[in-house]
Amino acid sequence: MMIQNIQSLGGLTKIFSEMSSIGPILVLGDVGLDKYTLGEVKRISPEAPVPVLEVKEEQIKLGLAANVSHNLNSLKIKSTLCGVVGKDRRANQLENLLEEKKISTWGIIQCEDRMTTYKERVTTPVQQICRIDYETSRELLPATSSKLIERVLNLSEQHSALIIEDYGKGTLSEVACQQAIKKFKEQKKWVTVDPSRMTPPEWYVGASLLKPNLMEAKMMVAALGYTKISENQWQELCTILLDKLSLEHVVITLGGKGMAYLSRSQKEVKIIPTLAREVFDVSGAGDTVISVLTSALVSGLDLPTAVWLGNLAAGVVVGKKGTATTNSEEITTFYKQHHELL
Repeated sequence: MMIQNIQSLGGLTKIFSEMSSIGPILVLGDVGLDKYTLGEVKRISPEAPVPVLEVKEEQIKLGLAANVSHNLNSLKIKSTLCGVVGKDRRANQLENLLEEKKISTWGIIQCEDRMTTYKERVTTPVQQICRIDYETSRELLPATSSKLIERVLNLSEQHSALIIEDYGKGTLSEVACQQAIKKFKEQKKWVTVDPSRMTPPEWYVGASLLKPNLMEAKMMVAALGYTKISENQWQELCTILLDKLSLEHVVITLGGKGMAYLSRSQKEVKIIPTLAREVFDVSGAGDTVISVLTSALVSGLDLPTAVWLGNLAAGVVVGKKGTATTNSEEITTFYKQHHELL
């Protein structure tokens, strides 16, 4: 499969060079930390019939929308993260990690009535034992939401695009999404959305591009009143979302089947098969895809090329354990290994 401007590794190198030169991207959404507690189980507890984990390693990573900014950072693209955290030690951990990665924290708002989202995964080399969530998922208080919206609007002119990363944790509202979309679209800038299945789809009306996974797409279409989908489901899902949400493009990630995409200028949905040969963990793969898609589109690539590139990046990160990012070198290596399939 030959896509626009990709005839060789030289073409891929040029693409990454152009992507790294775009202006900073604003990332709006739920933010948090991912902790991985890694170890081995050699016995059952005498206190209860549960495994005893002997901890070997602990990792703390940027999570949720913060992982989108981390992915952009790995691609040498600057970003500003907009979201809400608590006034707690985990908020300090989050901001320290962001500053370490040179990700702007100007859009981060602290709020006393919420805790900073923190997800701990307890895992062995064989399986995940459990996940422990610390979070406040109710909607923001009106004053906090207004402050977040004001921050986004004030930062819009300094940024080349907007990514809305919705994990359904209460940070976003219909007003916040619609005002942010309107502001960036007025400036003729890309607005891409990684949606939550828990959010009313009308919140995303007018975005440039929507990137749900297959389950999210089905739930959104059902919420729009379409409960029966034909056998040609990818075509129908994309068409309904395009029309009912006034979108320009829809990209549906299909897990092991790859990606489906449709633009208003297309008649038929296109499918790009997955290139991943080993899948260790899909955590954060959607964050990687929305980061690469947006950066590619802002740099001037067409949608087929952007989707192709996002598919390459997804193939890299699902081969890693835990919330992961990738960079141009890893994607180029992956391309070399799989070019015969393209």
